[in-house]
Amino acid sequence: MREINNEFYNELGEEWLDRSDHPVALLRAENALRAPWIAEEIRKQVGSHAKVLDVGCGAGLLTNSLSLKGFATTGIDISESSLAVAKKSDTTNQVNYFHANAYSLPFQNESFDVVCAMDILEHVEVPTLLIAEAARVLKPDGIFFFHTFNRNLLIKGVEWFVRNTPPNLHVYPLFIKPHELEEQLATYKLKATTWRGFKPKIFTKSLFKLITTRNVPHDFSFEFSNSLLTGYCGIAVKHLKY
Repeated sequence: MREINNEFYNELGEEWLDRSDHPVALLRAENALRAPWIAEEIRKQVGSHAKVLDVGCGAGLLTNSLSLKGFATTGIDISESSLAVAKKSDTTNQVNYFHANAYSLPFQNESFDVVCAMDILEHVEVPTLLIAEAARVLKPDGIFFFHTFNRNLLIKGVEWFVRNTPPNLHVYPLFIKPHELEEQLATYKLKATTWRGFKPKIFTKSLFKLITTRNVPHDFSFEFSNSLLTGYCGIAVKHLKY
């Protein structure tokens, strides 16, 4: 198996926020759909007092968004340059950012009401180590948000259709089938309660423009789907007796 390439995140700098000829533009489009949904679910299931940890926060796209919603938010990442962009973009000045590894979170047991792992499970060699740490720092009945990709060749399309895709952005064996993730979560007392498919909006001018120009238009967008065939996200709840 080829080694996953995570080094390119260190080279993006401010381009995290505006570059269109790179897959990071797809992350911004994904976040535009996910962030409001995550904020709504946190408010419904935990409340406005929730303490949230964003694992693999990158440039703080989700982290800063949740802080703007009033949640006490913390982000961790191994890319110091990405964290610098996240801190600079935090208009609330309330987010706590840490340079840390997802395999060894620098927090005590049961420190958070919510842990988010967006677009990171397919970028680590051993996702169960991340899940174990997420479960450890979650309070009982805390919620774990995840987003990753199913193991099929369709998702490799990003490497064909978007310019400047780094080599080994994705390594095929690291994609995770939903039933595999469900089993991994259950090992650490996390019961998956919500599954939502995730796909680009089709039959749109923006998708046609992406395919023909290999740039991601500013209005390119994703939508939730009933199918888990490509990308999918969801919620798992920490139940100690599960």
